[in-house]
Amino acid sequence: MAARSAAGSPSGPVAVSAVAAPVNAETRDAAGLPGAELIDGQLTAIRDAPLGGQAVLEGVMMRGVSHWAVAVRKPTAEQLASGERSPDDAALGEIAVTTYPLDSVMRRHRVLRLPVIRGVVALGGSLAIGFRALEVSANAQLPPEEPSEGGATEDPQEIPKAVWFGTIVLALALAVVLFFLIPVGLTSLIKGQLHSSLLFWLIEGLLRTSIFLGYMLLLSRLRDLRRVFEYHGAEHKTISCYEAGLPLTPENAQRFSRLHPRCGTSFLLVVMIVAIFVFAPIGLPAWYWLVATRILGVPVIAGISFELIKFAGRNRRRRWVRAVMWPGLKLQLLTTREPDLDELAVAIAALEAVLALEQPGELSAEDLVGVEVVA
Repeated sequence: MAARSAAGSPSGPVAVSAVAAPVNAETRDAAGLPGAELIDGQLTAIRDAPLGGQAVLEGVMMRGVSHWAVAVRKPTAEQLASGERSPDDAALGEIAVTTYPLDSVMRRHRVLRLPVIRGVVALGGSLAIGFRALEVSANAQLPPEEPSEGGATEDPQEIPKAVWFGTIVLALALAVVLFFLIPVGLTSLIKGQLHSSLLFWLIEGLLRTSIFLGYMLLLSRLRDLRRVFEYHGAEHKTISCYEAGLPLTPENAQRFSRLHPRCGTSFLLVVMIVAIFVFAPIGLPAWYWLVATRILGVPVIAGISFELIKFAGRNRRRRWVRAVMWPGLKLQLLTTREPDLDELAVAIAALEAVLALEQPGELSAEDLVGVEVVA
């Protein structure tokens, strides 16, 4: 696998080298599988590691305690010369890996590590890293600039920063409008006929959850996202492989379930459910207060949901936790696909880049201060 790295300031990329995940003999279970068991017929890790990730365009972002990395399969020169690729056509070039340092603001401010608050801060940090990783992966799919008149090679093309900023703002605004303002707006149309804050609360919650599930179903049917969902599955399998203590190889990772209890898809479903209970005590105020509470309540809902997902990841072996998280896991069947070995190799390259600089299983409690990661 080829790797691309650049030297720079502390805020820029740092060089990496590949390492294999260590096998921990103490995690072997009675069946001889290292740190894993069969759950619903799927091989699943039984321990949790402070690692997370995200699928990007033709690649995967992995984040650890103090570093995050993006591994992207670049198109070949022939693919770039042939023009725009079909969404079904995989990039066939080398794997480019870029690693960045990660410094959580929660390490410096104790108040930000309080329950619920830490979830809001962690979610904001994850969104920032996620959009940056998408930008890196998108730029990697672009052809290089044409050589200048003097024959010097220009820098690779990049999508303008203003475009990415506009994309982020639009995406966040769309999420708030679609999942919070539209449900309360539609329910308000029949507010006079309900004569009950309980019914209003229940119908709004059901409507919000239905819109979310319909949205996820629509995304799962988009042909353009098929390979992104495959890389999403590769990310989950790779993290589970490491959590189980197996060496990081595509063949080992392929054995694991593509579902993970700390997945962002499960997190979003939890958000929809938690919102029902958070908004319940508000009752039926004037319409402008309803709208305001749906906007201002988003951080609170996100913080509570984060705590629940974090708890589920740590307690995944408890039967009642599995039962509660079962709907979220099944929802991941819409946002993940079975990856091939080449896609798993990309996910492994991203995780190896992080593990070259840190070993999450060997960190002290002090090292883990402020670390909040969702897979």
